[in-house]
Amino acid sequence: MQLSYWELKNWFTNVDYTIVGSGIVGLHAALRLRERFPDSKIVILEKGMLPQGASTKNAGFACFGSLSEIIDDLKSLPEEEVIQLVQKRWKGLQLLRKRLGDATIDFKPFGGYELFLKADENTFNECFQKMQFINDIFKPIFKADVFSKEIDRFGFKNTQEYLIFNPFEAQIDTGNMMQELIKQAISNDILILNQQTVSGFHESEDGVEVALGDFSFVSKKLLFATNGFAEDLTNGQVKPARAQVLITKPIPNLHIKGTFHFDKGYFYFRNIGDRILFGGGRNIDFVGETTTNLDQTKIIQNQLEKLLKEVILPDTDFEIEHRWSGIMGLGNTKTPIVKQLSQHVYCGVRLGGMGVAIGSLIGTELADLI
Repeated sequence: MQLSYWELKNWFTNVDYTIVGSGIVGLHAALRLRERFPDSKIVILEKGMLPQGASTKNAGFACFGSLSEIIDDLKSLPEEEVIQLVQKRWKGLQLLRKRLGDATIDFKPFGGYELFLKADENTFNECFQKMQFINDIFKPIFKADVFSKEIDRFGFKNTQEYLIFNPFEAQIDTGNMMQELIKQAISNDILILNQQTVSGFHESEDGVEVALGDFSFVSKKLLFATNGFAEDLTNGQVKPARAQVLITKPIPNLHIKGTFHFDKGYFYFRNIGDRILFGGGRNIDFVGETTTNLDQTKIIQNQLEKLLKEVILPDTDFEIEHRWSGIMGLGNTKTPIVKQLSQHVYCGVRLGGMGVAIGSLIGTELADLI
């Protein structure tokens, strides 16, 4: 890559902070670094035309975990850790709203619902048995009960009679969120270079040499905000997890409003105006979905369509307009990794499928390590 004097001078000379990944975490890290170091030179490198992981591909749920998901977490994690995770997600959502503004991200507090398939009676019963206990342990965070029982008024089929309602859950516009974050970064003199893949880096006493193919430059600090693409960086502590999504064409007189979960959070849907966005199904093929490939598969897409027809929109004609996939970062625990890897290298990864909720906080914590 033959760069001009001007390109080298303005983009690649005297770089203080290089961030790999222009998603929610990377942009929040950059903005926090600008707050802390007003005169520094900050460069963000992004391998995609747009953020490659899940930041522009998620479903736009401002959520922190369904009741069945939280109960499931309590079976493998200490109670205090689960409480801290939910607290961080809630804090992250407030940070995101404060930075961007509710009007900008089209924040809609319709509340969230969990439904249960007829065949899932055991989970249904367990959730109602443990609901008050979960409400009690979260009361110090929310100052009110989070979960309550409601009759299904949406006309779902092949489900249990009752839903679980969460008034603290909401919808956002993912595209608006990311556009505003990028605008704020640019207005704060943060340089964003797209379609740049970091092929390696070499640390010295004074900084890090960052390689972009056959070109390299020196940065004083290097921060990785690559989440689902951080497997090698973390010695396997982060695994990629693909999330497949579809969206319908507009549906006249659609009466479904809110964010919805079922099957312990593995399936999720919402309205976007008069359309239904529906995603998930990773649990159908865990091995196949542990990938950074952004394709879709017939086994999962067919199941999404089947559930749309038999459960969500049983008496409604609909057409699928578009399909896509995003890449999350998961691990053996849901606690994010925010750490200094070496003298000049840092990472903020493993968001556990909760990037919208926790990404702003992890980006801030990543920048505050320096």
